[in-house]
Amino acid sequence: MKKSILFSLALFLLGMNASFAQTIDDEISLIQEAFGMDKKMIVQEVLQLSDTKAAAFWPIYEAYETERRALSRERIKIINDYMEGYSNIGETEADNLALRTLKNDQELSKLHLKYYKKLKKGVSALDAAKFLQLDTYIHNTIRNAIQQELPFIDEFK
Repeated sequence: MKKSILFSLALFLLGMNASFAQTIDDEISLIQEAFGMDKKMIVQEVLQLSDTKAAAFWPIYEAYETERRALSRERIKIINDYMEGYSNIGETEADNLALRTLKNDQELSKLHLKYYKKLKKGVSALDAAKFLQLDTYIHNTIRNAIQQELPFIDEFK
């Protein structure tokens, strides 16, 4: 199952690289649109919910995704700001980028907790935990792929 998830993520990441030719807002919208579609299919395949559970799960999932997209939009803006200012990063810029990234990470953790509780109540603790594990896996895989493409601070100075 992980192989099919990785394949879907690879397709997403390949599509993401092509979208970076447009403005940042267009990029973010395209990425989120593509990711949202692929992710929903992955979630559906992994969770294999009964019709009853699916009826409770998907509205909560959609609300989660709406909030998550805002955090992803901010994450992409942080990365974009880093890349645009990479050659001139000093103490102030590094501090700003680090603090924004840490805040974004904290907000995602808060979001996961909020929706874990909702999913646990709506479907079950097992399904909520399974979703959380999958969502974390997806985000970590994407972050890792992006991180591998970003230069370290002062790497090319």
